Amino acid sequence: MRQHAFSLRMHLTELRGSGQLDRELADIILDLVSAAKIISCEVNHAGLIDIQGIAGVTNVHGEDVQKLDIYSNDLLVSILRQTGSACGIASEESEDMIAPSTAGHSSNYIIFFDPLDGSSNIDVNISIGTIFSVYRRVSQSGPAQLDDFLRKGSHQVAAGYFVYGSSTMLVLTTGKGVTGFTLDQTSGQFLRSHTEIRVPERGKIYSCNEGNAAKWDEGTKQYVQSLKTAQPDGRGSYSARYVGSLVADFHRNLLKGGIFLYPGDYSDASKPPKGKLRLMYEANPMSMIVEAAGGAATDGRTRILDIQAEDIHHRVPLIIGSAADVADYEAYVAAGGRP
Repeated sequence: MRQHAFSLRMHLTELRGSGQLDRELADIILDLVSAAKIISCEVNHAGLIDIQGIAGVTNVHGEDVQKLDIYSNDLLVSILRQTGSACGIASEESEDMIAPSTAGHSSNYIIFFDPLDGSSNIDVNISIGTIFSVYRRVSQSGPAQLDDFLRKGSHQVAAGYFVYGSSTMLVLTTGKGVTGFTLDQTSGQFLRSHTEIRVPERGKIYSCNEGNAAKWDEGTKQYVQSLKTAQPDGRGSYSARYVGSLVADFHRNLLKGGIFLYPGDYSDASKPPKGKLRLMYEANPMSMIVEAAGGAATDGRTRILDIQAEDIHHRVPLIIGSAADVADYEAYVAAGGRP
């Protein structure tokens, strides 16, 4: 079967032929693949070597950094700077933009990445992943400028994620359709395993941390409560599935349908609600993927891909998944409760 399998390289060649990407963008994706193969191997061996656990430092967001976070971040930065495939690099783990090598000054692309999403789950062997997002630069040449980074998600030219689980998968979009590739450990290639992924119009799964329910607005509270009872169209109640790894929760819902919710924090009425997830590293790439698969993504009132980034670590609420489920959620929020 493998000798007839369709590889990622063949897929990228096909996309180049149809004009959906150019050689530079294909090279960035292949650079990410090179890093992901190494990260996947290290994740699988994490329990056998001294690469599990907390590194003893915190990142720009005040979160404990895992050893594998540092390893994955350094590896991605090193590969992208060595190849010069990007003129600008931004990592969730770094406070500032990362300067490319001089070889990257002529590149037309910048990249954002979350090197190891869900890394707090490493020690308990739950699926984790790497998320990435690529934009075409707006400046003319040289190292990328701030304006190249502060963009709307609708400007993305490619987005995807690697999930390191029972198998290692790449889910990729360049704007037209979503395709999945599974790493074949024998050949070392990512082989196309999921063609034209479409998220079901409605699902039967909701994913959220209900431990935060006291911080939610009334519309969110009532929406989640409504999922626990039989639905008006005769369907039964939804099932709760949440592991706290965005890649894992999103990947399940992308394939099976449903809705993932990380609403804003309304606990302090004197301040605007606070989002938790990062717009550029998490919300935008996942939103590009879900929309290309027929789904939807919102912060409750605004389409995620229409939000203008205010800084490279801009945070937003994120509600994402099956289009009809997201529309139902927005109706509850707009009504301030049951619509």
